[in-house]
Amino acid sequence: MKDVLDNLRALHSRRGWLLLGAVFLLFCAVLPALAATSPGSPLHVPEYIITVLGKFLCYGIVALAMDMIWGFTGILSLGHGVFFALGGYAIGMYMMRVMAGEGVYRSNLPDFMVFLDWKELPWFWLGFDNFLFALLMALAAPGLLAYVFGFFAFRSRIRGVYFSLITQALTYAAMLWVFRNDAGFGGNNGLTDFKRIYGYPLSSASTKLGLFVLSGLAFCAVYLLCRFIVKSKLGRILRALRDHEGKVMFMGYSPLRYKLFVWTLSAMLCGLAGALYVPQVGIINPSEMQPANSIEMAIWVAVGGRATLGGAALGAFVVNGAKSWFTVAAPDLWLYVLGALFVFITLFMPSGLAGAKDSPVVQGLRRKLARSRTSSAATSTSTT
Repeated sequence: MKDVLDNLRALHSRRGWLLLGAVFLLFCAVLPALAATSPGSPLHVPEYIITVLGKFLCYGIVALAMDMIWGFTGILSLGHGVFFALGGYAIGMYMMRVMAGEGVYRSNLPDFMVFLDWKELPWFWLGFDNFLFALLMALAAPGLLAYVFGFFAFRSRIRGVYFSLITQALTYAAMLWVFRNDAGFGGNNGLTDFKRIYGYPLSSASTKLGLFVLSGLAFCAVYLLCRFIVKSKLGRILRALRDHEGKVMFMGYSPLRYKLFVWTLSAMLCGLAGALYVPQVGIINPSEMQPANSIEMAIWVAVGGRATLGGAALGAFVVNGAKSWFTVAAPDLWLYVLGALFVFITLFMPSGLAGAKDSPVVQGLRRKLARSRTSSAATSTSTT
């Protein structure tokens, strides 16, 4: 028992555990309870708020995954959107299979296949009528792609901006391929018009609430997993690879194995986020793979604070919260605001929101405030 307590203390400070517990209670107990109250109640949380926050939780998982590979290992990926989309497509294929015969054409094939005059289901759709298989593929497909891609990239010692560019090329190539109607994923329209998941109707408020709670549980579990890794010996090696890979090699460690592990894990976490995201938004299409989405994922981490985990997740919530507001209030301004935010964070708050108190801007404001107080005190004394 003492060993367990010691491990928990090493994983987080008391303040950290209290904060994580508060987040857990908020997303997994308080908000669901308020959403279940009567719509006429002043404490009632509307259904659309639950859906939006559920999306943000999925984005938070992606931010944690990005922070593991970029913040702690120093590998900037601009292609994580493809892993997120693969997880979403896997669960989307399952939901399309279980609604066989309920589409517009009343066919056992998805509507887009009937429209394209396909006669039978493609081989890679087989097995997706089973939920556990689909969930496994939501993790395995992005994991396998990441492993193969990472093996050749890391073995060839591709790093820095060159690695970032080829990951962006990867997601762009995947997007163009999925756009094709003959790829078997619905082309430009993607997969949509889902009816149910695991037997529960997606139109039901209780199902949406259940998906929200699952997203909250997954977010907390992923955070604890990432925290455990970065606090372990493996985490110290990852940070050493980020700071000076040559010294790590000199000490007898193989960078390939460690990079490949964290890269594959990061991709699988993105796949999990995509699998939770699609049932809540009701659609998955190639736009989720566009390079701009992957760049936004990196911005979440930069805004929140690299190598902080909690800061990265905070960045995902802050940026997407601002995006939700701007795309309604001033949609033409959002990209300018996003660019300005990224430039401001890079120049004036390099440690992100998590390190805001130590940033030059905040330190300068503190000094000015201290001088102002000193001046006011001196004036008051001289007057007296």
